[in-house]
Amino acid sequence: MENREKFGSRLGFILVSAGCAVGLGNVWKFPYMAGKYGGAAFIGIYLVFLLIMGLPIMVCEFSVGRGSRKSVATAFNELEPEGRRWHDFGYFGMIGNYVLMMFYTMVGGWMMYYCYRTATGQFSQSGLSAEAVADKFNEMLASPGILTVWMMLAVFLSFGVCSLGVQKGVERITKIMMCCLLALIVVLAINSVRLDGAAEGVRFYLIPDFAELKKIGIWNVIFGAMSQAFFTLSIGIGSMAIFGSYMEKDRSLTGEALSITILDTFVALMAGLIVIPACFAYGVRPDSGPSLIFITLPNVFNQMPGGRIWGTLFFLFLSFAALSTIIAVFENIISFAIDLWGWERKKAVFINIVLIIVLSMPCILGFSVWSGFQPLGAGTGIMDLEDFLVSSNLLPLGSLVYLMFCTHRNGWGWEHFINEVNEGEGMRFPEKIRGYMNYVLPFAVMFIYLKGYWDLFSPQGMGVLIPWMAVAIAFLGIVMWFVYGKKKLR
Repeated sequence: MENREKFGSRLGFILVSAGCAVGLGNVWKFPYMAGKYGGAAFIGIYLVFLLIMGLPIMVCEFSVGRGSRKSVATAFNELEPEGRRWHDFGYFGMIGNYVLMMFYTMVGGWMMYYCYRTATGQFSQSGLSAEAVADKFNEMLASPGILTVWMMLAVFLSFGVCSLGVQKGVERITKIMMCCLLALIVVLAINSVRLDGAAEGVRFYLIPDFAELKKIGIWNVIFGAMSQAFFTLSIGIGSMAIFGSYMEKDRSLTGEALSITILDTFVALMAGLIVIPACFAYGVRPDSGPSLIFITLPNVFNQMPGGRIWGTLFFLFLSFAALSTIIAVFENIISFAIDLWGWERKKAVFINIVLIIVLSMPCILGFSVWSGFQPLGAGTGIMDLEDFLVSSNLLPLGSLVYLMFCTHRNGWGWEHFINEVNEGEGMRFPEKIRGYMNYVLPFAVMFIYLKGYWDLFSPQGMGVLIPWMAVAIAFLGIVMWFVYGKKKLR
């Protein structure tokens, strides 16, 4: 514990943690979610849920990391009461980080590949239609060689950063990337709002239209905002706990978590300010779904004056967002081997480079030679399965574990949690919300978790929905096992 690496500065901790939270959920999913659910009204509700749900759970995860000085692999062993089973969650947290990287490295490679293709003018041919851009995207997915090369580039770059250590590698490089990301996003947003016809998109994005809200359905908007607010901060599998373990105790955790949440939210809001006004300016629907980034926007940039430059900068921004998350999760993965087996950092890096590349191949092949495997129903693939395991299972269930561990008497407990959170200077965690943390927030997390299953499987009919809901409830039972289960003592 005494030899645990530390961040060199408070700014480094905030930017690295924000870099983990700032991912494709902010800059890929948030703009089309805002477009789908009515713009400004969705954003207002999203911000409320971010404050009352995401922030408290982030504080819990940071507190476990700093209190234990360990990664998720061994953190619960350090803090749990004797005879309890919380430490078994460490395996689920580790699995979650690996499964996330099984598809996220490939998507990070997509971003760099699109940046390259935009910079070299492959999307700027005169008269290139949306269908032609879609064909180029499908060509990429059907080419495992291309995807493998760019995935490996993302892996080598990110592990190369981690190999330099926490301060000299992860902190220093991520600070540079995040500063570039923030500068790029401001420049791109200014350009977007100045486009002819963009004013209507700005109004849609910033001024609530309650008639539109009623048309979409208030409950649909609330559920969409709640889900996006919950998942945007990358909490639940120890990706934040690891950075808590590198923190000094001179600052309280609530203020640091709030700073990260504000930075994460700023990036998401600015990403929407780039995408939605540009869509309105060129007559494109901003609710096009996941295809918005890879198919719709290249066509928008193709029509825009100086579009090749703006498109290149946009995909460079997306590449920084993806790589900052990959670096953060790789640091977590490296820490597993250091904490569990005492490996040297470079040994952990070398072995995990090989392991991650091998584990990433099923996702890549899932778009070509293994495309017939559709585990979640027609139209799904291996990437959908991996994303489902992380986003719809390990993140919400892991968040529930952190929350209950920090507040439940069978876990670390409220007193230990509040003492750790409030140690140091800065904002204090409000002790008056103990009842909310104990009784309201856990049920809200369970609701989001179960609704994710409902939304995915109910369109396929009751014959599909009922078995999957049984699986979801079984997983909840496993979480309750962590809370109430005891191991046999000799």
